[in-house]
Amino acid sequence: MPLQNRVTPLGELVAVEVRGLVYGNRGCIHDDEGRIRRRYPTRRWIACRLEFKGWHRGPLLRPGRFTELFFLDEATALAAGHRPCALCRRADYDALLALWRDLYPGETGADAIDERLDAERRVGGSRRRLHEAELGGLPDGAFVVRDGEAWLVLGGELLRWTPAGYAERVARPSGPAVLLTPPSLVELLRTEREPLVPFLHESAHRG
Repeated sequence: MPLQNRVTPLGELVAVEVRGLVYGNRGCIHDDEGRIRRRYPTRRWIACRLEFKGWHRGPLLRPGRFTELFFLDEATALAAGHRPCALCRRADYDALLALWRDLYPGETGADAIDERLDAERRVGGSRRRLHEAELGGLPDGAFVVRDGEAWLVLGGELLRWTPAGYAERVARPSGPAVLLTPPSLVELLRTEREPLVPFLHESAHRG
């Protein structure tokens, strides 16, 4: 039986067989039986490498340890509100810090980043915060909500997210959109100074 530790772009946790390309955590959110009991205990939501220094993660969801989470790809992790880990993805984290200093002077270090992302992820309690945006101006790698589902912005198209990959695609319309990816991360995707370029599941590149 699959564990409930696969994360959707909406930040929700689902139980599916497929694992995904990105690993991460947001603290311990499961009980001693491995059941998900809360959304998060900390502001530090990170996205990691699947493999790092040969470390073996198993068994998963051990009592009292952080909850191992998996994402389809990096764009999914960003949409859910996770940022690169400072340990196993140091180069990606340092690049994020450099861009962040330019966009948000005075906000330095992981704590400042995590505080802003936390405010952009939720509306009180654990309810997910959504944002308004102009669809035509969104950069590749951002996610929007369309008919209650998550869609990836890529070029002139929107691609519907599924746990196993991207399904149908439609032409990107113009007009207002419901933005899912935290706005500060969208700015990192949009900036002209070496923008953040998240890697995507191979299904995103199938025409």
